[in-house]
Amino acid sequence: MMDARKFRILQAIIDDYILTAIPVGSRTISKKYEMGLSSATIRNEMSDLEELGYLDQPHISAGRVPSAKAYRLYVDQLLQAGKIHSADAASIRDHFSQRAGKMEDVINRAAQVLSNVTHYTSLVMSPRGGEMRIRNIQLVPVSSATALLVIVTDNGIVRDTVIHVDSDLDADALYTLSRMLTERLAGRTLSEAMETLQGMSREFAQKRALLEGIGDLVTDVENQQEKGRLAFAGPSNILNFPEYNDVEKARAFLSLLETKDALVKLLEQHQNVAFTVRIGPETGVPELRECSLVTATYSLGDFTHGTIGVIGPTRMEYGRVLSILSAMGEQLTRLFAQDKE
Repeated sequence: MMDARKFRILQAIIDDYILTAIPVGSRTISKKYEMGLSSATIRNEMSDLEELGYLDQPHISAGRVPSAKAYRLYVDQLLQAGKIHSADAASIRDHFSQRAGKMEDVINRAAQVLSNVTHYTSLVMSPRGGEMRIRNIQLVPVSSATALLVIVTDNGIVRDTVIHVDSDLDADALYTLSRMLTERLAGRTLSEAMETLQGMSREFAQKRALLEGIGDLVTDVENQQEKGRLAFAGPSNILNFPEYNDVEKARAFLSLLETKDALVKLLEQHQNVAFTVRIGPETGVPELRECSLVTATYSLGDFTHGTIGVIGPTRMEYGRVLSILSAMGEQLTRLFAQDKE
């Protein structure tokens, strides 16, 4: 049974192991944490904690290390993110002081900032292409027979291409078309926009080539977004932790990042949940059985959400990571809201 004393001892063991990565013995707890308990009493409690599945003993003569079950209990007790450290907050603010720009640039920059601040491997995922909504469409004359078509989505994706248009479409006509197209397509998802364009091609048969050009660009936006949804930074940061000194273990981890598919599926499972903490085997990914994945969400409007997260050893600093992810999510949400003003 887990009573208050056992929990205090377990918390001390976890705190110490997070800092040192060295198995913790009863003498260490007795000397460092001033619990008013003898080494023998602490040793007995540690034996009970091991029987309960909260501690593992790597070697017969060594101290104990926390199990995944122990980290789960530890995280559940402090899941509310604490106040972010001022230095961490300043680092995040400094990197996001300018307007958003293109979505791809923002998520790549966010991944790098998150990795720099946490010193773990970071992940930033944008929403699925099908979740994005069109903000506006612009047609700008280039020559008598061509125009620049620009599509802007609600989360900052900008795509443009040159398309062929009828020679009788001057700047004023293209401006009128741009307004009409924006009125009909604004607020629609990319898949909804495609359906609308198909209906319009029947309504405006003489503009079919133009509408097909818009449809091709909408499809391109969606395809490109699917390819570039996940950015990560600091993949080699995991090698700084002694748990990953093993070459085979490190290679498997880096291979997982390279393929991305398993990570995208993992992040999609709870992409509308404010925070998730998956510890070791809870990830369901063999390459992450000794890692934890902590994620948070950010908003790009009423309908779309992205995900940010970090991967590190199970002994990561959970409280600090949660506070950093909370601040980063707020900063990204504010940044994209600012970009729409």
